[in-house]
Parts: sequence; C-alpha cells; structure tokens
Amino acid sequence: MNSKEILCVVGTRPEAIKMAPVILALKKEPWAEVHVLATAQHRHMLDQVLNLFSIRPDIDLDIMRPNQALTTLAARILLDLDDVLLAEKPDAVLAQGDTTTVMTVALACFYHRIPFGHIEAGLRTWDLQNPFPEEANRVIAGRLAYWHFAPTERSRDNLLREGIADREIVVTGNTVIDALMITAAMDPELGIDLDLDKRLVLVTAHRRENFGEPFNNICRALRTLAECNPDVQFLYPVHPNPNVKDVAYDRLVGCTNIHLCEPLDYAPFVAAMKHAYFIISDSGGVQEEAPALGKPVLVLRKETERPEAVEQGVVKLVGLDEEHIVPEVQRLLDDESAYKEMARGISPYGDGYAAARIVDVLRDHFA
Repeated sequence: MNSKEILCVVGTRPEAIKMAPVILALKKEPWAEVHVLATAQHRHMLDQVLNLFSIRPDIDLDIMRPNQALTTLAARILLDLDDVLLAEKPDAVLAQGDTTTVMTVALACFYHRIPFGHIEAGLRTWDLQNPFPEEANRVIAGRLAYWHFAPTERSRDNLLREGIADREIVVTGNTVIDALMITAAMDPELGIDLDLDKRLVLVTAHRRENFGEPFNNICRALRTLAECNPDVQFLYPVHPNPNVKDVAYDRLVGCTNIHLCEPLDYAPFVAAMKHAYFIISDSGGVQEEAPALGKPVLVLRKETERPEAVEQGVVKLVGLDEEHIVPEVQRLLDDESAYKEMARGISPYGDGYAAARIVDVLRDHFA
C-alpha cells in the first residue's frame, strides 16, 4: 500500500485525550504518514495531555485568546485550516467530538473535498441549545463527515435517524476508554495533599451554557453540602475561564473542606477519579470515564447526549438547581445501598479497542 497522509486535529484537552490512542495506533501502521495539527483551542490543558502520551504536534495554529468569541474562534480556525489543507493535501483528516475545532475542520474538509473521519460521532440531545454550542457542532460535523465512528449503538441509531447511510457508520466504542486504560495502568499519583481516610467527592463544572445564574446555583449547592458534611472532602479543579474561576473562588473560598485547585493534568485527574467516592460534574468525558472505574456520576445538566450510562443507572442527571443537587448528593453520602447501586463498574462506552477498530477501517479503505 502506498503511504497515505492522515492529518489528526486536536484543539482541547478532551480531544487530545480521545485522539491520543488513535494517533498512537496510526503511528504503528507502515502505510500511514501521521501528522498532528493542534489548533490549541485550550493551550496549557492541551499541551499537558500531548506530553503525557509523547505526542508532538507537527503544526500548531495557537489560536487561543482570552475571552475569545465563538465567531472569532471559528473564523480564525477556518482561515488557518484553509492554508494548512492547501499545503499538506492530506488523504484523510480525523477529529473528535463536538468543539468549534471539530466543526470547522469538518467544514474545511468539505470545501477541499478531503475525506473527514468524525470520531465519537452520533451523540445527540436533540436540543441545539443544550449543550451549547456542542450539540450544533456535532450536527454540522455529522452532515459533512465521510466516516462516522460511533461510540455506541445508540449513537449509530441517531445517525441513521438523521439520514446517514449505514455503510458510512462504524460502531467502535469510545476512544476515551482506551486512553483511560492506558493512563490508569501507569498508576498515576494525585499530587494533592488530602486526607485519604475521608471520603472524597470530585467536582468538575465549566460548561458554557451554565455560565451565570446556573453556575451560581452550583456553587451555592457545593457550599451547602460542604457545610453539612464536614467529614467529606470536596476537590474542585477550577477551569481557568473567568466566568468559572472568578465565581468559584468568590463563592467557595473559606470552606475548609472544599479544595480549589488549578485544573489537574490528565494523569492526576485519573488518579482523582480513582480516589473519589463519587463525582459531581457537567463534563461529557467524565460521564464516560467514571463508570468504567466504578464511580457514580451526578451530572449538573438538564440533558445529556450520553444517555447509555443514565439508562444503566450509573450516571444520574441532577440539573442545575440547588434544591435538586443537594438532596441527590446527600443521598449518595448517606444511603449505602443507593451508592452501591450506582457504583457497579458498568462501562457502556467501550472495551479499550476503539482506536484499533478506527485504524482497521482506514487501512481497509486505502487498501
């Protein structure tokens, strides 16, 4: 087989985590000339994940700017990608998920008639405003992709419902489970001084659609829970976006059992998930990773594009109101049977071989 250039694009930390197993698997293929492009939609958080997996970008657009508007971000990525695709002329382009990076990559590839592979395709809430703007990004990428690498049968059904041809869809599992297994096997250290004799509740909250009053509600709920449960530790790695960081520090500093810290690198974050009793989060990736580690997740959202774990009972939507969040968290802290029911270690999102299945599809296509 003649050598084929595969351009792998990453922009944010979750994309880097989920693309890393695919990049590493492709680099083992003698027919694949792998180039990695970083848009650096998240600068530091992207770099530390790439370093963990020993991946060095061949092209770095470095487009991150403080408080950058989505329109500006999309325009800058699209213009820079145009130059890259004209220069590189890749045989295929791969990107993962639902970010502005992914949406613009799909559009640029469509304009240049380059086959685009959408990893983690087919997740839907059927509400373009939730999550925002990720749901719309997925829908746009889904209309433009050549290959749809769906993580679950539900995702495949969503794509079929939208008129995507069955032959264009491959159910692979989610590459995040590949990355999780690789990282967990490293037995990473948390690196934060906590009392390991006390139960730990890990918190992540950063979604754009929760900015403003919803995020204030989340902070009020966390403070109430911390004050009512002095024997429980809450660890909250705070996202650097000022809409999150400024509010979180204003509302939560002073609670002795809430530990606010900078965002954790991926390996320490995996260690934090392993140590946690359960997790409170608005993150999509955590909904996939934590169940594989046997950790219940209470999701700070009204909708989720990952319903499989909810249906299995290992993830639960608790919304954004203090009066709903507090009793659901308290229930897991107080009711051992309710906790055990959610901590069953069910992983509906993959078996650790998603990247290998994606590489198989590409190899067969180019052969």
